Amino acid sequence: MEELDVNVSSSEGFGVAEKIALLTFISAVILMAILGNLLVMVAVCRDRQLRKIKTNYFIVSLAFADLLVSVLVMPFGAIELVQDNWIYGEMFCLVRTSLDVLLTTASILHLCCISLDRYYAICCQPLVYRNKMTPLRIALMLGGCWTIPTFISFLPIMQGWNSIGILDLIQQRQFNKASNSTYCVFMVNKPYAITCSVVAFYIPFLLMVLAYYRIYLTAREHARQIRILQRAGAPTEGRHHPDQHSTHRMKTETKAAKTLCIIMGCFCLCWAPFFITNVVDPFINYTVPEQLWTAFLWLGYINSGLNPFLYAFLNKSFRRAFLIILCCGDERYRRPSILGQTVPCSTTTINGSTHVLRYTVLHNGHHQEHEKLPIHNDPESQESCF
Repeated sequence: MEELDVNVSSSEGFGVAEKIALLTFISAVILMAILGNLLVMVAVCRDRQLRKIKTNYFIVSLAFADLLVSVLVMPFGAIELVQDNWIYGEMFCLVRTSLDVLLTTASILHLCCISLDRYYAICCQPLVYRNKMTPLRIALMLGGCWTIPTFISFLPIMQGWNSIGILDLIQQRQFNKASNSTYCVFMVNKPYAITCSVVAFYIPFLLMVLAYYRIYLTAREHARQIRILQRAGAPTEGRHHPDQHSTHRMKTETKAAKTLCIIMGCFCLCWAPFFITNVVDPFINYTVPEQLWTAFLWLGYINSGLNPFLYAFLNKSFRRAFLIILCCGDERYRRPSILGQTVPCSTTTINGSTHVLRYTVLHNGHHQEHEKLPIHNDPESQESCF
């Protein structure tokens, strides 16, 4: 999001070495965000299994929002920062600022929706999840992620609501007579600072904390059940065999909780400094140093390029899809069967519930009585997106 109270320029400017270092760093951030988010979008579009998981609709939309941040917002901010001058005019400054607020808020809201989706998938029964996360509800949530930010971006910024009462201060900071430079300054009054921060960060943050706390409790209970099953071993009677699918599901959900905690930690690290400063600054007469604003702003931008790498390194499904794309479809990285290849099995449907029928071949050529195990025919349970 565009810094909300002071220009990013420095009256002293940067030296040649500083400009080269700064440009290298910013270029790396932008390139990382563009390539990473493109890779996520292509992976979901090409991988049939990833398309089956409802959460990945949010991930694709999130990647699209982050991609737009890296293409429409970051480059212009980087040019102004390095050149210490805004050369695109006042109207485009308002448009760029509105896009900044819109896209970064949309990105944060997508992360909130993903956490709520994972809460229903992990903490509720599969049937409850399917009833809650219907295609219509997913479409409404995605629509909200893109519509809600409009009311705190283009609408108030183009109408000038954010600058009521501080116009004189804004005009003073738009021009630097000493260097004859013009800046794209976006400052906000107290009502807008509070409203924007609450909608864009604090409400999503609270919902994410509540969802992840419940996910953590569920994952801890599942981890305890896994330890019990492992200590119990596999008795000789088939009817006492642990449900391997349930064990797989619990292990997947446990790892999902850990991954979500890492993603949330990165989210807080990237955006909390900016939004805390954003609320405090109008109440201390806009005295936060401009260098601090610049650092917090670009720390938030880094979050747009960080999520794809979290998916790549922490999620087996995305990692496999990325490897297939980068290695030109190498067969070594193709997805194995989720139930494994160690036990021959077939499926049947009884009263609308899918069952797995497994058979064990004895040395004398006869088969034991088959074992019928109920499973949830739910891609969300079989493999979480995280």
